Amino acid sequence: MARPRKHVTVTESDRAQLEALLQAGKTPQKIVARATVVLFVAAGMDVGGIAKETGFSRNAVYRWRHRYETRGIDGLQDEPRSGRPVELPGKKVREILRRTVHEIPHEATHWSLRLMAKYAGVSVHQVRRVWDAANLKPHRIKSFKISTDPQFAEKVQDVVGLYLRPPDNAMVLSVDEKTQIQALDRTQPLLPVRPGQIERRTHDYTRHGTRSLYAAFDIASGKVIGRVTRRHRAQEFLAFLRQIDCSTDPTLDLHLILDNSSTHTTAEVKKWLSNRPRFHLHFTPTSASWLNAVESWFSQLERRALYRGVFTNVTELRNELHRFISIHNQELARPFRWTKSAQSIIASQQRLVSEL
Repeated sequence: MARPRKHVTVTESDRAQLEALLQAGKTPQKIVARATVVLFVAAGMDVGGIAKETGFSRNAVYRWRHRYETRGIDGLQDEPRSGRPVELPGKKVREILRRTVHEIPHEATHWSLRLMAKYAGVSVHQVRRVWDAANLKPHRIKSFKISTDPQFAEKVQDVVGLYLRPPDNAMVLSVDEKTQIQALDRTQPLLPVRPGQIERRTHDYTRHGTRSLYAAFDIASGKVIGRVTRRHRAQEFLAFLRQIDCSTDPTLDLHLILDNSSTHTTAEVKKWLSNRPRFHLHFTPTSASWLNAVESWFSQLERRALYRGVFTNVTELRNELHRFISIHNQELARPFRWTKSAQSIIASQQRLVSEL
């Protein structure tokens, strides 16, 4: 005799949460299936029909229905497993470590949990435990660049010294340019964020030209002097120096931290600087842009104004750059604090060189 069909009441709040689980792209499939069971039960579908739709057995449908009735949505999660994990013999642990460090699987460029479990003849969970204990992360990779500047140590000490001990009666400005900023417009309108759905946009776009941004970051206040230009040449840099000269207290010396761009050392620039002794240029080592404080501000600009920005022309892009600088100077600017000593940076460089 068939069991009588059981009615389960799902509150509006629970229904909204269950539907959000179904729509969220990162919800595990097993949770999606269990949430579907509950919604089918609430809709009055019989157990056999639910089993057919979800691929669960009838007993599994009864189990998840009961778990929801007794514990609500929390009942759809896995229960913690009891018992002590099986310990791997030391020989097997050493094999996993050796393979991870010294071998590469022929199916891929690096080890994954499943690949190592296959080669070592153990479970994925056991591989994870070995890797966690040894702090091994073969799925991750970091890039690096070693400066070959013969004056690396001297330049690091000079720049870091400005950050840690700024001169009296002077302003320290971290100066750089962000070139070729594109005015990008999406080919179709954005689909806005809503419960259970992130904002969506088309992967393709239309280019409407580029602009470059010159920025001088005051480490004492965190404020920025900016200039948007059509091109990136020595004459644009010289115009920016003139803007800095006019925008700052004329009684203060100006210490500018710069990279090694050729536009910073042309004859025209040197001639202009020779008549303005309050300007002092300090160059970072080659391949060491991370030493220039303005780079962190450029990262903020990228995240907050450019990455999700939509610009139908370069005028909109220029206006957005000026707007962000204005808002930053009014509300977001904070004094810059450098904490790493020159000695520790030089030591890190030497250790990295020794590993090659």
